[in-house]
Amino acid sequence: MATPLQLGFTDYEQTYAKKKTRRQIFLEEMEATVPWDSFLALIHPVYYKPTAKGGRPPFPLEVMLRIHLLQQWFTLSDPLMEEMLIDTPCFRRFAGIDMIDDRIPGETTILNFRHLLEEHQIAEQMLESVNQSLSEKGVMLKEGTILDATIINAPSSTKNKKGKRDPEMHSVAKGNQWFFGMHCHIGVDAASGLVHSVVSTAANIHELNTAAERTHGEERVIYGDAGHIGIEKRDAFKGCEAEMRIAMKPGERRVLPDTAEGRLLNLVETAKAHFRAKVEHPFGIIKCQFGFRKVYYRGIRKNDLKLKMLFALANLWIIRERCPCIA
Repeated sequence: MATPLQLGFTDYEQTYAKKKTRRQIFLEEMEATVPWDSFLALIHPVYYKPTAKGGRPPFPLEVMLRIHLLQQWFTLSDPLMEEMLIDTPCFRRFAGIDMIDDRIPGETTILNFRHLLEEHQIAEQMLESVNQSLSEKGVMLKEGTILDATIINAPSSTKNKKGKRDPEMHSVAKGNQWFFGMHCHIGVDAASGLVHSVVSTAANIHELNTAAERTHGEERVIYGDAGHIGIEKRDAFKGCEAEMRIAMKPGERRVLPDTAEGRLLNLVETAKAHFRAKVEHPFGIIKCQFGFRKVYYRGIRKNDLKLKMLFALANLWIIRERCPCIA
């Protein structure tokens, strides 16, 4: 963990203020929840090592990891992250940087660390590590899965250096509106509401095409919205013994007869919808809490790795009160 820092006047003033900001409270909660040792162990084998040739030593791994997480939580670009470390005392304290004695990583250093994590798919390993720890603690039960997807918008403008839109993103119609971007498909544990599977595709890829990748095979029940109608006919689910609780098409539900049978079917659909609502919580966290409403990079792969990192952190945010530290 980070060592105690020497406080400058601004740091001292903020540390001993009578009222803590929401940002400070959030960082204190995540400080106690993030499994630092597990995350550091995943990155340490691939992190830069000092060489006999000399030169400037690399920044401490924990400092760079903490800066990277700050970027995810507050949706900061590499240049803005550098500026925030200079301007914001609580960010420096969380990262373990002493303005008097320590250097502040520049935007290029922050960029290179992010590329290192992308190259070795550390985000995917972090999500697996978090979920394994939660399963061992009995928080994630794996008896049921809720399937859902959301659209992440991408810039549709061609006013850029290449003069064209991202070729890996596509347009899709939802209702009477068209969207351009990618689809984020997730599988959520039905008991805890925690994300165990993430698949990223272009926006025009249907949810059923990724359903098999978002289940783990141990489910007794699988929930899905009307977009998953016909899932049992797919080859991957023909031998599946799980009960399929898929929502009725909205149009069919609207014309249910006003009879005892029709009212009963409507109540069943309402119960399904209430249970499926758990899947919206992780989406709400990454879009509203962490601010990931639009893609940050070109291409599906980079955005997929970012989403897996965000969902790993979203799982930690969800369980921060029930299970303060999963390390």
